[in-house]
Amino acid sequence: MHAAPLKIAGFEFESRLFVGTGKYLRGGEPDYELMRAALDASGCQVVTVAVRRERLYDPQGRSLLDFLDLKRYTILPNTAGCFSADDAIRSARLGRELLEGMNNRGAKWVKLEVLGDRKTLLPDPIETLRACETLLKEGFTVLAYSNDDPILARRLKDAGAASVMPLGSPIGSGQGILNPNNIRIILEDLKSGDAEYPVIVDAGVGTASDVTIAMELGADGVLLNTGIASAGDPVRMAHAMRLAIEAGWLAAQAGRIPRKLYASASSPMTDRIAPAAAK
Repeated sequence: MHAAPLKIAGFEFESRLFVGTGKYLRGGEPDYELMRAALDASGCQVVTVAVRRERLYDPQGRSLLDFLDLKRYTILPNTAGCFSADDAIRSARLGRELLEGMNNRGAKWVKLEVLGDRKTLLPDPIETLRACETLLKEGFTVLAYSNDDPILARRLKDAGAASVMPLGSPIGSGQGILNPNNIRIILEDLKSGDAEYPVIVDAGVGTASDVTIAMELGADGVLLNTGIASAGDPVRMAHAMRLAIEAGWLAAQAGRIPRKLYASASSPMTDRIAPAAAK
């Protein structure tokens, strides 16, 4: 039994796990072989790539994209490291230019990320919405990274974002889902009258249980990077994340039992064997 396909902007994906390509290091240098092995173990079909040029090559001059099977993976260009709408728009255009010649269906996609400051790396809501509106006018398919703010999430969807991606916690923090109630509200609101609208939890995932929790809340998928790339064994952790996202989706579909204050016996309390009579 497997999760149903994830549908975004007319495309379908068997995997509901999106994985980033940054931070795979060995001896302090980028290790693209390790990245490739981890992506394979994760079972993902969408990978994010930060389009700033200095992150696309290792010290030997090899391109990160040379290590990705472009027939297997949909590349999702990412405006990581941008702190204004204008910077994010330029990065998105660069990503489109980079992928258009590679016949990859992610060429017109962008994971929009506009950060507010370097310490928290939290999204700037005003600049994010402004960039989203501009990129949509230019024909991009926008998957918008946002705070766990239901109002901003609604504004991004109304603007035309193909998916809203609320954070679980700050980027790279490994704190998991800090505000599950806001995630629930976002899901309830964005899916009201539009049950198929995809909401992807993004950022802060530290381990497999965080992925499962996000899916049990009702998310359609999870995007992560550091939780795999910076793990002690990235390939093994990637496999764990693959199992976790499937387990979480199945649990959400099955429906959990209600939480109760007191115990409820699993065996019937009637027709029990009578205790032996006292002698």
